[in-house]
Amino acid sequence: MPISVPQRILVAPSGFKESLDADSVASAICAGIRRTLPGVRIDVAPIADGGEGTARILADAAGGRLHERTVTGPTGLPVRAQWAEIGPRDSRTAVVEMASAAGLSLVPRDQRDPGATTTYGVGELIVAALDAGVSRILVGCGDSGTCDGGAGALQALGARILDADGREIGTGGYELAFARGLDTSGIHPRLAEVEVVLACNPHNVLTGPQGVARVFGPQKGASPEQVQELSDALDNWAAVLECHADAPGADLRTGMGTGVSGGLGAGLAGGIGAVLRSRFDALLDSGLSGIDLDRRIRKADLVITAEGSIDFQTPHGKVPAEVARRAQRHGVPVLALAGSLGEGAPSVHDVGIAAIAAIIAVPMPLSEAVANGAELLADAAERTMRMILLGGAVSARSGHKRRKKAS
Repeated sequence: MPISVPQRILVAPSGFKESLDADSVASAICAGIRRTLPGVRIDVAPIADGGEGTARILADAAGGRLHERTVTGPTGLPVRAQWAEIGPRDSRTAVVEMASAAGLSLVPRDQRDPGATTTYGVGELIVAALDAGVSRILVGCGDSGTCDGGAGALQALGARILDADGREIGTGGYELAFARGLDTSGIHPRLAEVEVVLACNPHNVLTGPQGVARVFGPQKGASPEQVQELSDALDNWAAVLECHADAPGADLRTGMGTGVSGGLGAGLAGGIGAVLRSRFDALLDSGLSGIDLDRRIRKADLVITAEGSIDFQTPHGKVPAEVARRAQRHGVPVLALAGSLGEGAPSVHDVGIAAIAAIIAVPMPLSEAVANGAELLADAAERTMRMILLGGAVSARSGHKRRKKAS
């Protein structure tokens, strides 16, 4: 009795924050699949979402070159950060990975206070790309450990943020409460001729009830009191940016993507005129990535995606939701694996994810789950493949009985 099983599977995950990058997640899922379906054809497409691994994924996919540079990390200590150079020699694009210079994983757990960290290193990466002569800069925004409204990046680019007495303020989000003016007369000269685009989650905004301090501050270590202090400081910073922005009336408070990477979106948009674009439009549909996700989805019988946590935020601009949205157009079913299933996880069914599964089968400390993420993912992929085989066997059995009865 033949059992119907998928003949071609597309594995298209994002990374698991502070545990595995997207490449490692994809490798682990493939290992689990092959334990059950050793002969199945697997297409692997790790998805760059602007966070950790973005520069390397795009450099690999587009045949580009990866650069490393020592920059100022989020706590002020030096870190090795990455940017990629892709495209033809006469019109090169730099992909600047924000997370490699100011990501949450670079902030020790006992030092997590998003009001004290800085995006200065992100600005240093942009300077490196400008000095290399690129024609366009694409900044991947994700997995940040900061909430300084992009002030640090602007300072690294040559801007001066001034208080009421005309003195430069210090670093970090709390200092934005004292900002009264922005002087960009000393900004890097090549910014006048190079387009800067930020790949954003469009749902992230700078201020208000859903502002970046209130939504993401606690995840980055802020107490309720610190969240309020940061929120007030970003309100003040928004007023400064609005006075400086080239486009009068630009919404730098609740406009699309203004809150990405702790307000980096608003800072670079208001400070240097950077363009904010939906990250999947910028990273997948720009013609730069070489990933061609839609074509690969069309060829698949099943798509498996993944992210660290599936919850109520997943439908709002996360990788699994974007993969499912595209798969729905082609009628391809989607399975999503997650490090954990949080509040509102079932809402992902409404965006086209047919089934979800957590990789943790037994209770364990978070530190243990993070350390063993690859093994847990492979085991979970094997379990889900066995469930798919079971479904195929039940379907084949049911069909056999119907045919026998009809005869």
